[in-house]
Parts: sequence; structure tokens; C-alpha cells
Amino acid sequence: MEERTRAYLRGRFRDHYRRSELTPPPYPQSREWGYIPWSSGPTTMVRHQSLLELGEIGDFLRRERPRHVYFSAGRYDDPGADDMDAKGWRDSDLVFDIDADHLTGVDPQRDSYGEMLAEGKGEVLNLVALLEDDFGFSDLTVVFSGGRGYHVHVRDEDVRDLNRDERREIVDYIRADGIELDAIQRTEMGGTATRRVLKKDGGWGRRVHRELLSLADELLELDDEDALDRLKEFDRIGDGRAKTILGAVSEDYEKLESGNIERGGPGIRQLAKVMTRKVVEEQSAAIDEPVTTDLRRLIRLPGSLHGGTGLEVTRIPRDEIEAFDPLSDPVPATFEGNEVAIEVTDPGPVELNDETFRLPDGDVSVPEYVAVFLMARGRAEKGRE
Repeated sequence: MEERTRAYLRGRFRDHYRRSELTPPPYPQSREWGYIPWSSGPTTMVRHQSLLELGEIGDFLRRERPRHVYFSAGRYDDPGADDMDAKGWRDSDLVFDIDADHLTGVDPQRDSYGEMLAEGKGEVLNLVALLEDDFGFSDLTVVFSGGRGYHVHVRDEDVRDLNRDERREIVDYIRADGIELDAIQRTEMGGTATRRVLKKDGGWGRRVHRELLSLADELLELDDEDALDRLKEFDRIGDGRAKTILGAVSEDYEKLESGNIERGGPGIRQLAKVMTRKVVEEQSAAIDEPVTTDLRRLIRLPGSLHGGTGLEVTRIPRDEIEAFDPLSDPVPATFEGNEVAIEVTDPGPVELNDETFRLPDGDVSVPEYVAVFLMARGRAEKGRE
């Protein structure tokens, strides 16, 4: 990045902070702060800062107009101490990170920026459902990172003093590591015989049980031929097993409702296995383990600008996650309404603010939010005056 480009971005970031009001996280004085300046050399983070050193966060941002800004998930007695052990750890938020370009099925070389972020949003919806429904957490903050993905901060009192191993157990649950049918069923005595029963009172067993009942309700709405065809769509369920399953659903729905997967023999158990895989694939969330288990992690400040895109690190209200558009909603108003001359060095399409721009090599004039995006990503330089 050339110096005139850095100078331009520094200035416009400052202009953004001059017109913005940021809400810091709870207990900001107890957190470590860090930032990356617009330097010409190697990228270097300035960290081990407290608000005693930085001053009021809005004043700091307007004064330093940093490229990236972070605060710690942890809270400390002395957050500005240079040595981590000297900080005096108190507790930490439970933080989750979803990187869209790391998701299974996403190919950064093939998929557009918008397509990747859309996949990431699906993972966020799964994550929030797991945190609320399965863990009962209520103090959640969902954030678009301004770059490749999303963060979720949990600040319920009961989670803040969890250690690394306890947080890793939560990660394993959310990613459904090791969840197979054997893990979500138990064996009960029924008269003189044993029977296998889903653990339907909570967790992944409840989720699989709900999916099985949903399918059973669907089958009962169909005629027999269509119901058999529907069952034969599943792995290793042929005509014989399909008939056995349909008979069990039709004649002993109450047993399936109770969690009993013995009635219907191998067919119903195979269906339960298939449903388990389906639920795990569709309802788990691909979170980044090191972020959640790191008690001292620094995470992006909501309301700040991402120095790699010029987009705002955006809080997303719980009931607006599905409607959130990561290519429009985080575009700062500061960068709207102006055209800027740039020199494109990496041509190609850009999707932002409900528009698609197909940019050639060389000098062009584009909306400023597109210019900032391209310059921040290293795809353009500021045009010469």
C-alpha cells in the first residue's frame, strides 16, 4: 500500500470516528486493549493497553484513527501490565468466532465474498439457537466482524469463570464432536427384554427426537406409496425396511413419541442413525476452538472499522440476524454520497450496498465505500490528484 493511500484511509477513518458514538463492552476499564496502526512496515499490534493509557475510547479513536481495534475477553486487576501473569486475571466472556472462509463447502477461490458471508450467517443462527435452547444463555451479543465472519459474546454470570477445559467441552458440544446414535440413546428394561430409547429430555438426543417426530408426522400425512418413497430416500433403507418403519409409525406412534426406537427393528434404528447425522450436519455450528478456549483473547470492538475492508464491526440485534445483510448494513454512512478516483491493481467484481461493480485495471471513479473497500483489501491505490 502506497503512502498516499494510507494517508487517505487514516484521514477518512478519523472522519468516521468523529461522527460516531461507540458503546464499549461492559467493564471497559478492566479489559486489555490493543490496536494496529496504519504503519508502512510489518503489521504490528500495540497491546497491553488499558483505558488509563488510551483515554476515553472515542477520543482515542479520533486521535489515533487505527486500522484495527480490539479489546480483551478477559477482565483483569491490572489490564495494562506488560506480562500476562502480572495482569491478575479475574474472569472472561465466552466468545465464539465463525470464519466464513474456513467453513466446509466454502472455497474462497470459487465463492464470492457475499456467498461466504451468507454461509457464515447460517452458522451464526445455529450457534445462537444452541446457546439459547440447549445452554439457556441469555446475555448474548452477536457481531459481524467487518471482515470474514461473525462473533458471538456470551456474558451470563455463570460462564465468566469457566476454565479452558470447561470451555472446550462447550465447543465440542456445539460442533457436535463425537455425536452418534450410541451417544444419545440409553438402554431400558421393558418387561423381560431391553429396549433402546433416545435421550429426548435435552441436548442432541432431543434434537434428533424432534426430527424423527417431524418426519413421522410428514409420513402420516402422505399416502402409503408416497410415504414409502420418502423413506427410501434415506441411506440403507430399502423397500422392506421402509414398510417396517411405516408400520411402526402408523401403529405405535406413541412409542416413537416416548423415544423408543426398538419398535420397527433395524429399520427404525437405521433411520435414527440417518437422522442423527442429518441433525448434526444441519444444526451444529462450525466455531473456531482456539478463540473460545483462550481466556485472554483480543476481539474486535463493535462500532470500529475493519482495516481490511472499511466496513463497520456491527452489532446485530437478536431478532435481526436472519435479515442482516453483511454487504450493505455495515457500510459506513461516512463513505456514502461521494465518488473517489482510484487506481485498480486487482480488477474484478465487487458486491456492496446492493450493487455489483465490475472494475477494470487502471484509473476509475467509484463510490467512496467501494474505493475504501478496494484500497483496504490491497486491490487499489488512491488516485493521484
